[in-house]
Amino acid sequence: MSRSSDRLSPRAAWFRFSQRRHIARRHIARRHIALIVAVLLGFSLWVSACGTTSEPSLGDGTLGVVTVEEGDTVQVRAVSTFDLPDTGARDYIHTVKLAIEDYGPIHGKFAVEFGEPINDSCSAEAGPAVAEAVLADGSVLGVIGPSCSATATTAVPMITAAGQVVISMSNTSPLLTSDLAGTAAVHYQRGYYRTAHNDLYQGEAVSAFLQDALGPQKVAVVHEGDAYTKGLARAFSDAFEKQGGTVSDFVEINLGNTTDLADTLNLIAAQEPAGLFFPLTQESGAEFAEIVRAHEGFDDTALLSGDGVLHYSFLELASSRGTFISGPDLDFGDNTNQATNMNAEQVQQRFVDTTGTVPVRAFWAHAYDATTLLLDAITAASRVNGNNLVVDRAGIRQYLNGIQDYQGIIGEIACDQFGDCGSGKISIIEHLDPSDPDASWGNVVYRFSP
Repeated sequence: MSRSSDRLSPRAAWFRFSQRRHIARRHIARRHIALIVAVLLGFSLWVSACGTTSEPSLGDGTLGVVTVEEGDTVQVRAVSTFDLPDTGARDYIHTVKLAIEDYGPIHGKFAVEFGEPINDSCSAEAGPAVAEAVLADGSVLGVIGPSCSATATTAVPMITAAGQVVISMSNTSPLLTSDLAGTAAVHYQRGYYRTAHNDLYQGEAVSAFLQDALGPQKVAVVHEGDAYTKGLARAFSDAFEKQGGTVSDFVEINLGNTTDLADTLNLIAAQEPAGLFFPLTQESGAEFAEIVRAHEGFDDTALLSGDGVLHYSFLELASSRGTFISGPDLDFGDNTNQATNMNAEQVQQRFVDTTGTVPVRAFWAHAYDATTLLLDAITAASRVNGNNLVVDRAGIRQYLNGIQDYQGIIGEIACDQFGDCGSGKISIIEHLDPSDPDASWGNVVYRFSP
């Protein structure tokens, strides 16, 4: 009778050994995975405790970085003409402040400060001093403004050369961006953007309006030779002649020389133009309108001006009655700024609550949207490192260069390769009653959209 044995065959013994070795390996692997997870979790908690963001930020460091230490503020600047006598002189400054408040701190931690407002004085001669005021603090990341194109021609090159960006709410000269056909203009600078329209659109709008209202008749044009007035004058003249009209005179005037001005107006009046287009700045436009109204040679001439005179100080003058004025389309409807969820009515009410009056300068909403664009760009180009904020200057430009379908109070914002971000929509109003200038803002007689 045979007896069973407790010994395993060589094959069975090898199978059992392999099983035990496999189980041991699985156990060790599980311990390794648990250890790795624990390390990663610990690192994540350490990163969180230190306040460091894991999300990548824009920029490649080529323009330098700015580090904002804990307790310090993110620095931007606001530049505008605000030494004018009218009550709306500081409208853009107030609007920038409101937009900063509505936006809140960068990454929820770092407050934004726009420092002492800088007066651009609306002249090319003032540009270098404006730039020096901006650059006095090397931590400034960007500028809202200037309000005048003439100042921009000399201030922007200095500011952008230092790696900063400039976003203007009301520069409209074509000389600052492009011909809208792919060719950079003489004063174009990388790092410059604007929410205002390009005056090539405004010139086309005034031309189309005149063709509809007067037909292909003669129109005289005057300017003061600076980037804004000459740029808009040329934009209109080119468009008007292209559409079959005749520019009887295209003249640079000097309001400081009354003798020469009188002779110039006599020569213009002798041509008996059906219209006189004077796209001048606020103060110059007011002075020129009074002189022209007193000249009997223009009694039957339609007077037209641009957005430079869209101010109460002009609209309240008796000589401004009957003037057709072009400017940005101010019918904002229920447009909402995507960064703050504020619409035009809400911002206006905040403005009234803060200043006691409504904003009266035409590009106030453009200033609000320009500010949130800059703050969004700073957010996208920055990361929290420990307790500090690190902002990449090149990343700010990278964000702005890619702006498409941005929803602002002024409508949809998209930036082309030369910094034109505005919609190009233009309205023309007929100003009928200097005693009731508010009524004229809504008295739109022509609308233009590219």
